Amino acid sequence: MARISRDSLMTLEAYSRERNEFRSKVLAHKKNRTLGVGPNVTLVFEDELTMRYQIQEMLRAERIFEAQGIQDEIDAYNPLVPDGSNWKATMLIEYPEVEERRRMLPKLIGIEDRVWVKVEGDQPVYAIADEDLERENDEKTSSVHFLRFELNEAMKSRLRSGAGLAIGVDHPSYSHVIDEVGDAVRASLIRDLT
Repeated sequence: MARISRDSLMTLEAYSRERNEFRSKVLAHKKNRTLGVGPNVTLVFEDELTMRYQIQEMLRAERIFEAQGIQDEIDAYNPLVPDGSNWKATMLIEYPEVEERRRMLPKLIGIEDRVWVKVEGDQPVYAIADEDLERENDEKTSSVHFLRFELNEAMKSRLRSGAGLAIGVDHPSYSHVIDEVGDAVRASLIRDLT
């Protein structure tokens, strides 16, 4: 898989000119990398393009143009790019009403460890969550988590040969399953496994 490098990034000036077009491209790309698992959990599967966009936005927002600052952003976001044997996703827990969110986040402690992907014919693969830092405490979970799903060669081969893909969450306070991931999202995710 491609990694983000200094050479793959635009200068602040170039990004200012290209931002609207680049943003449109990334949003269209994300449509085939985003899944709602039930009404309140969204998984956004990250890749080189989505992370490069995040870096460009951070550089723009923070007006970072020095070499070390740019490298720091690359170093922060490159671990979220899949490496060919895994999928990496941002999990968003979304409750539009503030009171409902306050009520539910304490009930959802540990949810990040109960998200899974399942290749047809295999056992579910549970997420490895929040490797960079802990995002929950004894009182509540965070509304954002970073997940990694490790797939073995047999799973990757079966997916490339047409095996189905399911994704779900089996937390006691939130249980939902996508029995069959749609073709467009499935194809996009398979491209990460090279």
